[in-house]
Amino acid sequence: MALIPYDDTDSAAFAATRELPRSGLERWRHAVQQHLRPRTGATVLDVGAGTGAWATAFTDWFGVRVVGVEPAGAMRSRATHRPLLAGDAVALPLRDGTADAAWLSTMIHHVPDLDLAARELRRVLRPGAPVLIRSPFPGRHRRITLFRWFPEAVRVLETYPDLARVRAAFAAAGFTVSTVEPVAQTTAASLTEFAERLDRRAHTPLQLITDDEYAAGLARLRAAADAVAGPVVDHLDLLVLR
Repeated sequence: MALIPYDDTDSAAFAATRELPRSGLERWRHAVQQHLRPRTGATVLDVGAGTGAWATAFTDWFGVRVVGVEPAGAMRSRATHRPLLAGDAVALPLRDGTADAAWLSTMIHHVPDLDLAARELRRVLRPGAPVLIRSPFPGRHRRITLFRWFPEAVRVLETYPDLARVRAAFAAAGFTVSTVEPVAQTTAASLTEFAERLDRRAHTPLQLITDDEYAAGLARLRAAADAVAGPVVDHLDLLVLR
């Protein structure tokens, strides 16, 4: 079960504000390519695919076949990528040993049973296939803009599975950690743009703080927007397991 429901309202907000321009994702493209080592005809599983933005990007960047899996019907209804299947990380609608890699982006905190999800990924992946997890992890939020202006949201982040927990779950399923590295992305052209595009409904940590805490953070963000120059660059972690 997701920490937020991703109903029509949440999904519309996500599609409008969380899908980053490709121009801001060049370092992610490079990082994924290094670990994925894509080849034509390979099948990549995108678990928690949302509105399909990453699935479409991988298809365009690497020429691979991407099978998206997303539990929220409202998310799937906004996606143009196909195939995008109903399902979730603990019950993947794929046959054994049919995928060459798996991609999980900012969704690991929504997984109800991390140990079962790791076993499911082991089942559907071919031997040696990588699992690439893009996520904010507890204790590693210092270079993520959202938490600078909404420090109250850090307590929500602290409820997410940390690196040790994720590693343990995947180790029990037969995976080993290949690497963990922060990857930069340009989230917005300026802090003003970041503030204008921000939608609470699209961010789990913002939905789960109080209204007063959100209002205080928004006031801090708007006050700083005119004074802070340059693009908003965030660093999320890429955890790679094989």
